[in-house]
Amino acid sequence: MGGSCTQTRPADRRQVLFLFLLPLFYPALCEQIRYSIPEELAKGSVVGNLARDLGLSVLDVSARKLRVSAEKLLFNVDAESGDLLVKDRIDREQICKERRCELQLEAVVENPLNIFHIIVVVEDINDHAPQFHKDEIFLEISESVNPGTGTILEPANDPDISMNSLSKYQLSPNEYFSLVVKDSPDGGRYPELVLKKALDRETQSVHHLVLTALDSGDPPQSGTAQIQVLVVDANDNPPVFSQDVYKVSLQEDVPPGTFVLRVSATDQDEGVNAEITYSFLGVADSARHVFSLDSATGNIITHQPLDYENVGRYAMVVEAKDRGSLSTRCKVIIEVLDENDNSPEIIITSLSDQILEDSPPGMIVALFKTRDQDSKENGEVTCNLNRDIPFKIHSSSNNYYKLVTDGALDRERTPQYNVTITAIDRGKPPLSSSTTITLCITDVNDNAPVFHQASYVVHVAENNPPGASIAQVSARDPDLGPNGQVSYSIVVSDLEPRALSSYVSVN
Repeated sequence: MGGSCTQTRPADRRQVLFLFLLPLFYPALCEQIRYSIPEELAKGSVVGNLARDLGLSVLDVSARKLRVSAEKLLFNVDAESGDLLVKDRIDREQICKERRCELQLEAVVENPLNIFHIIVVVEDINDHAPQFHKDEIFLEISESVNPGTGTILEPANDPDISMNSLSKYQLSPNEYFSLVVKDSPDGGRYPELVLKKALDRETQSVHHLVLTALDSGDPPQSGTAQIQVLVVDANDNPPVFSQDVYKVSLQEDVPPGTFVLRVSATDQDEGVNAEITYSFLGVADSARHVFSLDSATGNIITHQPLDYENVGRYAMVVEAKDRGSLSTRCKVIIEVLDENDNSPEIIITSLSDQILEDSPPGMIVALFKTRDQDSKENGEVTCNLNRDIPFKIHSSSNNYYKLVTDGALDRERTPQYNVTITAIDRGKPPLSSSTTITLCITDVNDNAPVFHQASYVVHVAENNPPGASIAQVSARDPDLGPNGQVSYSIVVSDLEPRALSSYVSVN
């Protein structure tokens, strides 16, 4: 990444003194400030007074250029009050899915340069009602099924969490069926329709029920599905899977169409009542698109490329159902194995625009972080610099780094440095990436003028006219601007000053 050189006036004594004291403030880089807000706050809502929580005055907000940075620009800082404001819509379910939502921000100030870590916890609100995958459920149950037999129903989905998530199911009142809720192998809960009273197809061939899913929000929200039960004849044995849980591991670079595994169930009934069909039950859309299931054979194959960085583990439920709607289920777990297919990234978060040539060692000139989407050794990153430059890298925390001075700077010898930062992961083979930043050195008045000659001998003819040039002296100052402008005066002579001025003068 390139940069441009700008010249500024030297810092006054107080600024220089503060630069020497700057290392005392390094621990502040590791401190964290936490805020908590509900999701879907209006744009412009105040999260907290960031300036006050950082110990800054209102004047410091603009003077020190207080700002925040993050991968998703959801917040900004009010330049007048120092308040941290909501900049864009915050949808917890979109940002954090089904986990606790903590957004990582960095607050940066300048003069002197410093960084602070901020965590904004986004609390869930009850903005989603439970929803079934299908609005209508069609079941076929044999009239020979004994009371107490259960039929598994597809669970509802609610992206909210905690109290706002799905908490219970209800079934419309009827004399034939009741509802129980069971724990599934993946930690969720699913409804099961249980027969209370023997069915008689000749008395009633179809039963209409309403299944309701409710959450525990305030007020609670709900979703419904219509159940139609068609009573058919004699099928008294449900299918049985060969195992309750199937596990398999796949490399993330396998091509679409790769065979994953086969689930297998058997039914002790004969004829059409022993014919089994397989289907996914309550599987997220992301898994349905990646894998396909043959309803007749139970073969599961990849349908789209895998990406460990997107989803590292799939847990799916497969249902085996016979022609009489008796069913059983098993769990399929597919572990995606990471390949080192992502190079580390280098993200420059802040860059100093003034580096004085008399800066002490250890002064922060840039802040950056690294990111590698791979896992374990494939995602472990180390950073290094090009050789023979007076800078070095200090590791901060959580893949954050500081670029600091590591030697004397001399603008007259080297006015700028092209610093190349290289990030390398520990994969086999390792992947790397580099970025180059240009650091411009600012001049200070650290050089005295030097005459081209230590002494000048001038021969002057007598009776020359006034104003005639009798000699020229020349001095050079390698500093820039006003620091390098030279003026001349006669300071010592063997004549009295008044007598000297009547004879010669210097421009």
